[in-house]
Amino acid sequence: MKREDEKILILYASFGEGHKQVAVALEEEINATFAPDISLSLDIMKITHPYTSSFTHTMYRQIITTIPSMYSYLYRKTYIKGWLSKGISTLLLTGADKLADVIETVQPTIIISTYPFAAGLVDKLKKDQRIHVPSITVLTDYAIHSYWIHETTNMYFVGSDLLKQRLIDLGISADKIRFTGIPVRSQFHHYDRLDPLLIGPFCPDRFTLLIMGGGEGLFGNETALFRILDEVEVPIQVIIVCGKNQKLKVHLEKELRDSKHDIHIYGFVEDIQQLMAIADVMISKPGGITTTEALTIELPLLIQHVLPGQEEENVHYLVDAGFALYADTTDELREQLKEVITDTRTLHDLRYRIHERHRGTPWMDELRQFLQSDSEIIRIEQTIE
Repeated sequence: MKREDEKILILYASFGEGHKQVAVALEEEINATFAPDISLSLDIMKITHPYTSSFTHTMYRQIITTIPSMYSYLYRKTYIKGWLSKGISTLLLTGADKLADVIETVQPTIIISTYPFAAGLVDKLKKDQRIHVPSITVLTDYAIHSYWIHETTNMYFVGSDLLKQRLIDLGISADKIRFTGIPVRSQFHHYDRLDPLLIGPFCPDRFTLLIMGGGEGLFGNETALFRILDEVEVPIQVIIVCGKNQKLKVHLEKELRDSKHDIHIYGFVEDIQQLMAIADVMISKPGGITTTEALTIELPLLIQHVLPGQEEENVHYLVDAGFALYADTTDELREQLKEVITDTRTLHDLRYRIHERHRGTPWMDELRQFLQSDSEIIRIEQTIE
C-alpha cells in the first residue's frame, strides 16, 4: 500500500451467512496485513434498501426452506442472462445512488464484492462514469451464475480451477481470474488435531462425527439421520452444532439424551475450527463457506441435505473432485455412514485428495500484487475511463 489514506471497501449481504463470512475473513486479514481499519465492510442491502432489507431477508429464508422449488426455478431461469435476469437486476440495482454516496464518502482505492448484486451495482456506477475504482469480485460458492459476471469487473477470485475454466468459457479473460480458493478466516489455516486444548471433553481415539447445518441450524431430515445413528453398533462420538436454532438444540438434547453414543450438542460456536479439527468426518449442507472451512482443515464431508441452486452445483463439484460423499436417500446415508466409520481407507482417500487438490494461490498474495503493481493499476484505470 502506498498512502496512509488508502481504503478498501468490502461489500456483502446477509442473504445466507456465506457472503458475510467471506467479508469478515477478508477484512480481518487485510487489516492484519496492511494496517488496522484499512478495510471497511458494509452490507449492500442495508445501504441500498435500508427499510426493506430485513423483510427481504426473511422472505428469502421462507422461500428457500418452504418453497425450494420456486427458488430453484428462479435460479435456473436466471442462470444465463435473459429477460428475467435483467428484470430482477433492474429492481435490485435501484439503490445505485445510495451506494455512490457511500463510495464518495469512503473514497476507496479498491472495491471488493462478495455478493453478486453488490458487484452489479459497482458495475452500473462504473458504466455510468460515476466512479473509477478498480473492483474485485470474490465468488462465495463453487458455482457460477449470470449475476456474478459484469463487464467492468477487474478481477475474479474463484474457489476452484474448474470454476476458473468455466469463466473463461463464458468469455472472461484468463488474466482477470485467479484460483485463490474461497477466503476463510485465518484460524482455519492453523490447527493441530492432537492439541490437548482442542480435545477438551472429547476422546481423541474414538471416531468422531460432526453434524452441522449452517447458521440457521437446518439439517434437513434430521429424524432419519439420528435413527440411522441408532443403528450404528459401535459407540462413536457425535458433535452436533445447532447454530442459532435454540429450539432445535433443546429438542435434540431431549431426543438424544439416552443415546448409546457420546453426544455433544452446541448452539452457535464461534471457534468452529476447533470442532472441525477434532472430527473425522462432517455431515453438513454444501454451503460454499462451511465446506471451504472444512476443506481447509482437510475434513472430509458427507453431504445429506441440499438446497436448490448454488448448493446443488457445490455438491457436483465436491463429489466429482473426490472431497465428499453424497447421500441422496436414507439408504445411501446409512451405507455411507457405515462405510466411513468402518473403512479407514475411505477417509484416507478423501483426505488425500483434499490435501493434494484443494488449495490455490493464497488470495492475499493476489490482492497484494493487484494493489502494489503501478502498471496494473494504470492498465485497469485505462480500461474503465
